[in-house]
Amino acid sequence: MSPDYFDTRFKLDLPNSELPDSFAIITAYATTGEAWTSEESQAASETLRSELAGGGHLIGTITGYSPATNHAEPGFVAAIPFEEACKLGIRFKQDAIYFISSGTLFVSHCDHRRSLKPITQFSKRVDPAA
Repeated sequence: MSPDYFDTRFKLDLPNSELPDSFAIITAYATTGEAWTSEESQAASETLRSELAGGGHLIGTITGYSPATNHAEPGFVAAIPFEEACKLGIRFKQDAIYFISSGTLFVSHCDHRRSLKPITQFSKRVDPAA
């Protein structure tokens, strides 16, 4: 797993107090190492947003970013179980998803290597949205 996943920080559009005890962070942008046009990424992201909202799972938006490179990806906070989040990640061609449970931030591959790898407390990685 890329070490970049373990350094990611987040800009959240709602207060931590409004988050459930467990939730997933999923994006639909190009997986590391792939090149998609901005139109392809935006279309995939809109499809993911619509699917999460239609299922009643969408909580809000979040942007994951690298403090070292400033690469940023908009994504979604979704109230779905871990296994469902991984399956959704695969459908949207993602290498990994983040999952938060009882305040702990985890990362996991979406495929057969699926396994929650702890990073730190989620609150330590959240910066106020601009």
